[in-house]
Amino acid sequence: MSKPYLITTAIAYASKLPHVGNMYDHVCADMIARTKRMQDYDVFFLTGTDEHGLKIEEESKKRGITPKQHVDDISAAIRSEIDGLNVSYDKFIRTTDEEHEKCLQKVFDKLYAQGDIYKSEYEGWYCLPCESFFTEVQLKDGRCPDCGAEVRKTKEEAYFFKLSKYQKQLEDFFAENPDFIQPESRKNEMVNNFIKPGLQDFCITRTSFKWGVPVDFDPKHIIYVWIDALNNYITALGFDPENPSENYKKYWDNCVHVIGKDILRFHSIYWIAWLMALGAKLPKQIFAHPWLLFGADKMSKSKGNVIYAGEMVKRFGSDATRYYMLSEMPFAADGSISYETFIDRYNTDLANTLGNLVNRTVAMVNKYFGGVVGSPSDKNETDLDLEAKCLETAKKFISHTEAYRLADAVDDVISLARRANKYIDETTPWALAKNEADKPRLQTVLYELIEAIRFIGILCSPIIPETAEKILLQINTDINTLETLSAFGGYVAGTKVGEAVPLFARIDSDKVLSELNAEVEALKAKAAAEAAAAEAADSAKPAPIAPEITIDDFFKADLRAGKIVSCEKVEKSNKLLRIKLNDGFGTRQVLSGIAKWYSPEDLVGKTVMFVANLKPAKLAGELSEGMICAADMPDGSAKVCFLDDSVPAGAKIR
Repeated sequence: MSKPYLITTAIAYASKLPHVGNMYDHVCADMIARTKRMQDYDVFFLTGTDEHGLKIEEESKKRGITPKQHVDDISAAIRSEIDGLNVSYDKFIRTTDEEHEKCLQKVFDKLYAQGDIYKSEYEGWYCLPCESFFTEVQLKDGRCPDCGAEVRKTKEEAYFFKLSKYQKQLEDFFAENPDFIQPESRKNEMVNNFIKPGLQDFCITRTSFKWGVPVDFDPKHIIYVWIDALNNYITALGFDPENPSENYKKYWDNCVHVIGKDILRFHSIYWIAWLMALGAKLPKQIFAHPWLLFGADKMSKSKGNVIYAGEMVKRFGSDATRYYMLSEMPFAADGSISYETFIDRYNTDLANTLGNLVNRTVAMVNKYFGGVVGSPSDKNETDLDLEAKCLETAKKFISHTEAYRLADAVDDVISLARRANKYIDETTPWALAKNEADKPRLQTVLYELIEAIRFIGILCSPIIPETAEKILLQINTDINTLETLSAFGGYVAGTKVGEAVPLFARIDSDKVLSELNAEVEALKAKAAAEAAAAEAADSAKPAPIAPEITIDDFFKADLRAGKIVSCEKVEKSNKLLRIKLNDGFGTRQVLSGIAKWYSPEDLVGKTVMFVANLKPAKLAGELSEGMICAADMPDGSAKVCFLDDSVPAGAKIR
């Protein structure tokens, strides 16, 4: 009986189309899922889109459509990207699905009823790109510690989850399950940097926007987008706190989460504590993979280095894109993508090594034996060495995949193809074909090669499934399970191979790179134009409101009315005007940086508002005993705050 196995990706956030680096989750999980199916596991592969939150609400406003229309568009585009990569998921969940929302509300209700959720007030810093809250001490140089974006000061009524209650339970869990997070270095980071310093209860609802799942007994509260998203793993299976579905009971016991390293804190601490509170079983493992960078940089529209999976698939094909993504991502270090290395790997590994091996071997069988693969005889050390390499590769491929060392597993397969090509050079079948007496030896050589290609075709199935199917079709075999790779010789002698058709056409590197570089430059120019437009739009907005002050803080500034008696330019400065003010008690000198927008004759006789108790300071070598109040305008200019002439000099402003 097949053993159930659940594998999930992080669900993609539906604010904008994710780049190719964000798609690694799906290709990675797909390789694992396909391998597990070949090992006769009953696999349930879950992916989908995360569709709530303030960021989506704001993106929809920019587009002038509803949030639901926005996520419908983006979710469909994301699904198209995933499908283009030939990802064999079993369910695509959307967090706007009615079943998900209802189940999430039931889970929230249960934890509230048992005291794990309580109402209080949240005050802290909020990062919009990450949809995350941070305390003052967690900020890095006043910015989000995760993405570096500006943060907003937030204060509002909220519900909290009692994370602190599960401090000891989490510590014990990680101590007893040292392999729960892979790679281990990431587990150490979570334990040492987040758990051991002490866990704080965290905010799980918002009231400042509406696009999300409401708390059903307090609908002005929207469930925090991360809690919403994390629960998809169980709601997709039909979890119900009172009556779990058969799917949940069947698959949840053997669950693996495949996620990016940047969201591990949410999955390994918040999510695990949440499940503990529910009394649910915990996932078996979390694989927190590295990032796929563009060269040495994170992908960014402003840098013009964003690559989308759909664009790569359209240009190079699904299998080539999958191959590169899987082969270039190390187990614990960040991977890298550039068009130069992509094309080089495509030509070297896929066209030359793999494609050439299959093409010339099938062509030789057709040429020398009318397409029929004969029985081997009288094997020598060279043959046995190739056979040993095949058997060793099958074992290593499985062990590497089970350990999530997918790049190593890919390299196992391509290394076998290299060894088979070397075998051709060692045995020189074209020379053997010249002598009738060498035909038995030639027959053995070609059988050994066809059987090696069968190994390669089967092992390629989780990596490049379309190409694997073509390989097995060309050698005309349906003996294609992992189980058949436990012994060499599974290919049936006497089988007639198909036509030798090239698997990968070589790419003209110079031509394609020239085209791609032109596209990248165009993207950079577009990004620069968009950034300039955004900056212009931002400059038209008022400056952000400063942090809150008390009435006592306000009264520390003594604002007064002052009559301008005289005004002249400061010789040593192009910006400053020297103003003599009647402050109601006498005259004082104030220097003001408004010379760009006002001439002295515009100001003499006017009544202005000024800060009377500002500590005197020297500007351009002259004393200034106050500050004229002015408003910042969208075009960068300043407008002085003039008062009615009837206001007497020295009048207090409050």
